[in-house]
Amino acid sequence: MKPVTPAPQLIGLIGSGVGPSFSPALHEREAAHHGIRYAYRTIEGDASSVGDLLAWGRRLGFTGFNITHPCKQAVIPFLDELSEDAAKLGAVNTVTFDGGRAIGHNTDWTGFARSFARGLPAASTGHVVQLGAGGAGAAVAYAMLTLGADELVIVDTDLGRAQALARNAGRFGSGRVTAASAADLPDLLRGADGLVHATPTGMAAHPGIPLPPALLRPELWVAEIVYRPLETELLRAARAAGCPTVDGGGMVVFQAAEAFRLFTGLTSDADRMLAHLAELAGAEPGVSRA
Repeated sequence: MKPVTPAPQLIGLIGSGVGPSFSPALHEREAAHHGIRYAYRTIEGDASSVGDLLAWGRRLGFTGFNITHPCKQAVIPFLDELSEDAAKLGAVNTVTFDGGRAIGHNTDWTGFARSFARGLPAASTGHVVQLGAGGAGAAVAYAMLTLGADELVIVDTDLGRAQALARNAGRFGSGRVTAASAADLPDLLRGADGLVHATPTGMAAHPGIPLPPALLRPELWVAEIVYRPLETELLRAARAAGCPTVDGGGMVVFQAAEAFRLFTGLTSDADRMLAHLAELAGAEPGVSRA
């Protein structure tokens, strides 16, 4: 019997500053290997417009959407259902349409967990400091705690947001997650095993470094979630200080691989997608393949 060819897929990415994203190329190249028609479009949006964009996409026949900064939490009121992980995290990065229902998923946390385990397999997770308590920060915190972090301190410029995330993560055990202000960062990093960066700082649209480079030391590992560029200013400073590092490329690939499965029902090849990402990043002037 001739195998059934999946229907053509129309996917969108909603967020701010999404024009430079590698997601369209990653998804479309993987789809080409499976022999399916697959169009992936970037759609500029923010917290105030994400609901309208979701409704517009549903009317136009989109298969689903990826959701990125700053819409991962703002999109939730416009959804009919949340997966178990998305409900626990309070953040969504993938929306599928099923029988007229919009369902929110979170593939960020598994993407980060797989990338971290692959890139820093021997890293100690006794005491971890995390910068950022937004939608991506919620996923990363969930991943670090699932990976066994004994103590996770959430730091955000909005202390209330950090405290809310710490409270939400309290189900992992009393005292494992606390919140702190950015002013406490020097003291926190002196006793930390690792630093996870989960803010937009370092993205093409948000250049810069999220902390003074002098706070970095060789005993501190640094995990980055920004992937465009792959070598952020933070990673350059961390490597210059002798820190073990992992870039954001693995997270974006592993989360994309799971989102691709949710959109199509097909299992993607993460190693092939990692090779595609390296090729895409290497093709850009000034972007490291690290």
